[in-house]
Amino acid sequence: MTPETKKMVRGRLARIEGQVRGLAQMVDQDRYCIDVITQVRAARAALAKVEQIMLADHLGSCVEAAMDSGDPKQQRAMVAELITVLGRADR
Repeated sequence: MTPETKKMVRGRLARIEGQVRGLAQMVDQDRYCIDVITQVRAARAALAKVEQIMLADHLGSCVEAAMDSGDPKQQRAMVAELITVLGRADR
């Protein structure tokens, strides 16, 4: 992971952590269900953005390095890994 990506992801995760703490407080305060659901959806969207950033970084560094290596075994392994993780994301 590039240093820039790491810094960006850490900042986003810190904000998400705050969102999740806020969600717990909303539940403790018996806030209106739709308000809680709205905030859950916002946290999920924020996590999806982190995933998107991480995937772009992975493609631009690790996968690119595997493709540039000329090693078919390494290339197949990298593609198989991506297929596996992306297949799990939809479940």
